[in-house]
Amino acid sequence: MSTNLQESLISDGAPPDPRAHGLFAGMRRVLPSGEVIRFLLVGGFNTVFSLALYSGFVLLFGHLFPHRGKPLIADIASICSKPIAITVAFLCYKHFVFRTHGNYLKEWLRCFAVYGVSTPAELIILPVATHFFLHIKMLPPNAPPILAGIVNSVLIAMYSYFAHKKFSFKR
Repeated sequence: MSTNLQESLISDGAPPDPRAHGLFAGMRRVLPSGEVIRFLLVGGFNTVFSLALYSGFVLLFGHLFPHRGKPLIADIASICSKPIAITVAFLCYKHFVFRTHGNYLKEWLRCFAVYGVSTPAELIILPVATHFFLHIKMLPPNAPPILAGIVNSVLIAMYSYFAHKKFSFKR
């Protein structure tokens, strides 16, 4: 990797701001300056948060609607958890990764657009992956849709950095 490309991935030229103020200032002071590194750290948190939220909905809907198939429950859990997870991801990316100011509504809607593009694929990936994991007999009953959510999260994370950088938080 060339030095210039490596520097642009690791450091965005903005060291943690010791004078940062506001609601998230303390956390911003300790995050590293590199945009990609911050994206990976925040993305890790967002992934864990969204998977926990999705898994909670899978368990809730599995309990409320035990007669429904697990692939359907996976899709319903995804649809219910997505707006909350996107909003949390938006706030984290805005304040900790891309560090943009203002434009809350515009950037929030762009975040929804980025994740909205993935929704049709997700509504296919989740039931297909759930069916796949249902064939593994040693898994606990609620594990297949949760494992499908993990597969989906990995695929979404692969494209979201560039979509957010070039579209949601375009400077």
